[in-house]
Amino acid sequence: VQLQASGGGLVQAGESLRLSCTASGRAFVSYGMGWFRQAPGKEREFVAAISWTGGSTNYADSVKGRFTISKNNGKSTVYLQMNNLKPEDTAVYYCAADESMRVGPPLNIYEFDYWGQGTQVTVSS
Repeated sequence: VQLQASGGGLVQAGESLRLSCTASGRAFVSYGMGWFRQAPGKEREFVAAISWTGGSTNYADSVKGRFTISKNNGKSTVYLQMNNLKPEDTAVYYCAADESMRVGPPLNIYEFDYWGQGTQVTVSS
């Protein structure tokens, strides 16, 4: 499985971006998906996740109410809509896939089986 993330860029605080992550293969419908981010000098941290059914989601407290994760099985793509961006959102964003078909969204970094290459998001103040 290959994951290709895109949509990053440079924006000002308060603006929006939508990240996309497209998966190869035909099993996307059975993947739970997640987004993580890593800022310079910091560990990779959880941002958002969606269950393989698309029926449940979870968010880091720092992005709740601003970010929305969604999944389009027909396009084998997961999205991260990011609104009201803040300078502290600056990081490389990674998408990841969990093939276990667990109940509920995957949350732990170790629950993901495949990772994309990352896309840079920079928010200026």
